[in-house]
Amino acid sequence: MRTEPNGLPSLEQSPAVRDRFQRLKARDVILDVRNLSKTFSVKGKSTTALRNVSFTTHRREFLCVVGASGCGKSTLIRIIAGLDQQTSGEILLDDRPVVGPGSDRGMVFQGYTLFPWLTVKKNVMFGLEMSYDGKKDPEMAASQWLDLVGLAKFANHYPHQLSGGMKQRVAIARAIANQPRILLMDGPFGALDAQTRSRMQKHLMEVWRKIDITIVFVTHDLDEAILLADRILVLKPHPGEVIELMEVPVPRTRATEDLTSQSYAATKARLEALIHGSEGHHDANSTDAAGEADDEPYPALVRLTDVADSID
Repeated sequence: MRTEPNGLPSLEQSPAVRDRFQRLKARDVILDVRNLSKTFSVKGKSTTALRNVSFTTHRREFLCVVGASGCGKSTLIRIIAGLDQQTSGEILLDDRPVVGPGSDRGMVFQGYTLFPWLTVKKNVMFGLEMSYDGKKDPEMAASQWLDLVGLAKFANHYPHQLSGGMKQRVAIARAIANQPRILLMDGPFGALDAQTRSRMQKHLMEVWRKIDITIVFVTHDLDEAILLADRILVLKPHPGEVIELMEVPVPRTRATEDLTSQSYAATKARLEALIHGSEGHHDANSTDAAGEADDEPYPALVRLTDVADSID
């Protein structure tokens, strides 16, 4: 594996991958995030979650956002969704400022945010009925979206009758039913088991290929990011800042067997180096601010941590 002068694994693109990125960058910019910062104030104390975050996303691009815990991934996507307000900077969607929630953005959360008292079809119809303009029948449209995500025969079921993966497919159908310009996904598969997660990744890719939509996808899973993304936005924590906007060199169309390729290995190694290098390290036996080591770093846990016998 080749490395750059800074020690990071280098990412080499095949001619086909280079051509794909040239075509992607020639598309219209859908999302433009400029110098975005977010500071929270609690009881007189301020914490900067994001600082000067800037990037663009093109039409029909699949962008993943990764980073260590506390880097502001969820804060970023909530601000783009209009659910939170930035402290400074701006977000443009189709050259228009984002100032609050809107039908031009769909949102899928990690939790199953379905209405339990409504059927699957009624859940998908909810947004369609709220924005009904007398032209397209909400029930017919909901049926088509459910067919697209493979749940047509479960239209009259209730959420409690579905598996976790099926609930998230309903959530995706509901989020895209109003035909937003961009789909925002905040760790949507994080609570699923490995097999269901793999199936959901395939479902999402199938949906993305069939409709004209841009996706911004937050994940903690580097394998998932490499499998799904065109580009990966890497954030460092405390505060969240852009380390790199990485072009994934693994050719499309990807499958799980591609996770053993050389381009995949180099991409994951680079991501791990970037993220782990930005996390910092906590050592229980490190010196304190005065330069003196703690003799008993966990004095309240002596009974539990003072183990004399070996379990090896």
